[in-house]
Amino acid sequence: MAAASALSSGALDVIFNDPEKAAKLFPVPVLQCLQVKQMAPSAQGGDRFRLVMSDGQHYVQTMLATQANHVVHDNKLVRGCIARIKQYTPNNLKGKNILVILDIEVIESLGIQEKIGEPFAVDSKPAGQDGAIAGGDFYGVKKEESKTQPQQFQPQQQEQSMPSRPAMHAGSNIYPIEGLSPFAHKWTIKARVTSKSDIKTWHKATGEGKLFSVNLLDESGEIKATGFNDQCDAFYERLQEGSVYYISTPCRVALAKKQFSNLTNDYELTFERDTVIEKAEDQTNVPQVRFNFCTIQELQSVEKDNTVDVIGVLKQVDEVSEITSKKDGRAFQKRELTLVDDTGFSVRVTIWGKSAASFDASPESVVAFKGTKVSDFGGKSLSLLSSGTMTVDPDIADAHRLKGWYDSAGRTDTFATHQNMTSMGNATGRKEDLKTISQVKDENLGMDDQSYYTIKATIVFVKQENFCYPACLSQGCNKKVTQMPDGTWHCEKCAISHEKPEYRYILSLNVADHTSHQWLSCFDDSGRMIVGRTADEMMELKETDDNKFMAAFEEANCKKFTFRCRAKMDNFGEAQRIRYQVMTVTPLDFKSEGTKLDELIKQYENSSL
Repeated sequence: MAAASALSSGALDVIFNDPEKAAKLFPVPVLQCLQVKQMAPSAQGGDRFRLVMSDGQHYVQTMLATQANHVVHDNKLVRGCIARIKQYTPNNLKGKNILVILDIEVIESLGIQEKIGEPFAVDSKPAGQDGAIAGGDFYGVKKEESKTQPQQFQPQQQEQSMPSRPAMHAGSNIYPIEGLSPFAHKWTIKARVTSKSDIKTWHKATGEGKLFSVNLLDESGEIKATGFNDQCDAFYERLQEGSVYYISTPCRVALAKKQFSNLTNDYELTFERDTVIEKAEDQTNVPQVRFNFCTIQELQSVEKDNTVDVIGVLKQVDEVSEITSKKDGRAFQKRELTLVDDTGFSVRVTIWGKSAASFDASPESVVAFKGTKVSDFGGKSLSLLSSGTMTVDPDIADAHRLKGWYDSAGRTDTFATHQNMTSMGNATGRKEDLKTISQVKDENLGMDDQSYYTIKATIVFVKQENFCYPACLSQGCNKKVTQMPDGTWHCEKCAISHEKPEYRYILSLNVADHTSHQWLSCFDDSGRMIVGRTADEMMELKETDDNKFMAAFEEANCKKFTFRCRAKMDNFGEAQRIRYQVMTVTPLDFKSEGTKLDELIKQYENSSL
């Protein structure tokens, strides 16, 4: 039988008892999946799966790392299948062997098989009655409980318990971050510090204190660790960003406070008085950083306040500005960056504090951000969290690909932006709601309820009066500010004043297609796309060079765009009329438009035959 002969018979026993021998004899063991069980959903909503894997002689309880979940979601990893275990970590928890699978490949050509052999638990003797997997258990039937008293195995479990300080940090005793939970009491992880916060202090009526946090990374995943007060003093200088450490219990594992973390792990660590931290001699075999990139176009489907990693080419770097916290009056520095990628979209990323002040990357650099928070106020934008990281020109495949794309084609591309996409469907417009302007009017869109539609139209006129307004610089505010007698600009909502405002577009423009014309209202992101400049730049032109100011608006005329719009009834004084609001603006792709026309012509020709 091909499937039976393909199994790496005896591999599990060697993996857990002689890791060095296993690496030579079974570098990529082939096992059969005997069970797939979904665990309780995590706080993040991510799926977790527990498996039972067999080599025909032994079986072992297995946990599938989340990065390998796709084999279950694609219905490839099912009960009875045969798979190559391309990357794994063996562990022993309180005498129980557990295999954490990091990378797995199902051998589909071997099909789905009955249970091969009569495997018994790798940490049990063959004679042990409760070691073998009953045939019914393979098919999900509950096995009768063994009448063998479990007490006879307790001494063996105590003997195999993981020591709190494994000798020489043997590979088989290193616990994967992915496997940490409040139920794992004695463990050692080997992890790299990918980011370290500043020391933060607090003062309350009940007392005062300080803390710092680090993000830790190994091959299986990431986790946040925090040190308070004495542990802050003990470990802050010891833990250096970029270095690899052994960290051992006692160290508390608790549910993660997602609002304070940019990681997806459901748990986080808190250092305790006796937590042991030692720098590893081998600093090379732990990943430098783990990214889970979201393309800029995909941001339209990401809900606000979620945390994402993003990579793109730096298109624009704004000057550093300063805002004042309305909570405690502290001043913060911020800088806005514009990032683009090969999906044809751009996004604004705000960086803060020291990162904003010291930022010196030049436009056209590739920048990778880990841990940015998504905002949807007035359109999708990103803000780098204090626990996040930023890497300029990283040596990774995605960065090289984007650099090649930008140098060959992206430098001259025009990019779309994200406006508020709530309830409006696909950003590029769906085929069924592409309309002519006359259809929008004839169908009375927006008369009864708000409606969304897409038109392809040419700009024929842009109003230059009141084309923008002075906005608050506070993150996520954008409310209009008022100039005060002392020259500062005051925001009533935030109750703070700024030295200068950020001007934002509120354009009114007339567009036309071959059927009619229509007045549209645009906000800042759409205005930037249409005019090709920021509202701040246009205000500067208006104050310094009126001819260039008027010419910039003239250049917008006769440009063709795809407009995604919302029609909604609004009150204007005592009268009601429909307002047509632009949600997104996308330049026409003449190549794809030509292909569509060609298809329409062919359809017409075929229908006339």
